[in-house]
Amino acid sequence: VYQNVLLIGADILSRWVDWGDRGTCVLFGDGAGAMILQASEQDRLFGFELRSDGSQNNCLNLSYQPQAKQIIEGVTVSQGTYQPVTMNGKEVYRFAVQKVPEVIEKALFKANMSTEKIDWLLLHQANQRILDSVASRLKIPSEKVISNLENYGNTSAASIPIALDEAVREGKVKPGDIIAASGFGAGLTWGAAIFEWGI
Repeated sequence: VYQNVLLIGADILSRWVDWGDRGTCVLFGDGAGAMILQASEQDRLFGFELRSDGSQNNCLNLSYQPQAKQIIEGVTVSQGTYQPVTMNGKEVYRFAVQKVPEVIEKALFKANMSTEKIDWLLLHQANQRILDSVASRLKIPSEKVISNLENYGNTSAASIPIALDEAVREGKVKPGDIIAASGFGAGLTWGAAIFEWGI
């Protein structure tokens, strides 16, 4: 059994945005975040739920355009390039404010907890309207919502690790705090974890 696991979330979305599309280019930032997960005698992951719905992949997409490249006669390799990010902002918003509270509630149910037990709500930092709407639907006060959007924008896979790191460094999140975390994005995919922050 492993005792320490390095978890990294990183994206360079500036490479994949269409700078002429103001619906996407102003939203995304580049970022990398990492944390070490360490085994503990005490179980600190209380509830977890993960969902995916591939039928909605056109709402948020980073398409890959494959191209065969001949490296020597008779030998080709598959290469390609990513196409710019495409997003239907209204559909992504509608999806997030409906599905994220549901998946958090499911994880809370598995943890046998209510929202009143949550010290911090840590969401994928997509946009402030989504964070506010999810918190409102869960009846979690805004002072319990971790947000750093004004500094970095949506850093995709890095957003939760960066926001958590800042909240810990600022002394907000302390050992023993219960965190409801939820990520969501392309696919569409969404999930939630209810855990206790350790040392």
